[in-house]
Amino acid sequence: MTDMQEPAGRPQPLLHGTQAPSPVPPPAPTTEQSPLSGRRRQLSPEEAAIMEAKIRRTEVAISLVLRIGVIVSVLIITVGLVVMFAHHSAYLPITGGTSYHNLTSPTTPFPHSFTALGHSIAAGEGQGIIVLGVMILVLTPVIRVAVGVLAFLNEKDVPMALVTFIVLVVLVGSFFLAQG
Repeated sequence: MTDMQEPAGRPQPLLHGTQAPSPVPPPAPTTEQSPLSGRRRQLSPEEAAIMEAKIRRTEVAISLVLRIGVIVSVLIITVGLVVMFAHHSAYLPITGGTSYHNLTSPTTPFPHSFTALGHSIAAGEGQGIIVLGVMILVLTPVIRVAVGVLAFLNEKDVPMALVTFIVLVVLVGSFFLAQG
């Protein structure tokens, strides 16, 4: 450190003897809820650092889940489009008897069940591969909620883990209710 610098967090003296405010406000005291009483206690600096590290790991895990889910789904959808246009080159022209309008019509045979999806992917049909990519894209936020449940359990925040688990149950249940 040079003689012109002050340690971080210490006020800097101004020209006329006044002091400038500290550029970084001191951190707010971190608290943890006692599992039995419902009261919060102040964490020691070591405990606060451990809690901050856990929170940071959770944020990184959630970020990775979302990024990987989107990237994988886009890659799968792209592969599906390439396969579909390679097998059905008649869809390529914008005008004509067979075009992309036929591809996007309600009568186009896309798989509408898990069994049909499996058969479509096994047969190498582009439509099935595209549906798989869309399913991964839709399931990505659901996986994010599941990671949230695990993260809250890891942080020993049982009430938030329970609420997040209820959200997960509602999300998964909505998929099965939509099947009927």
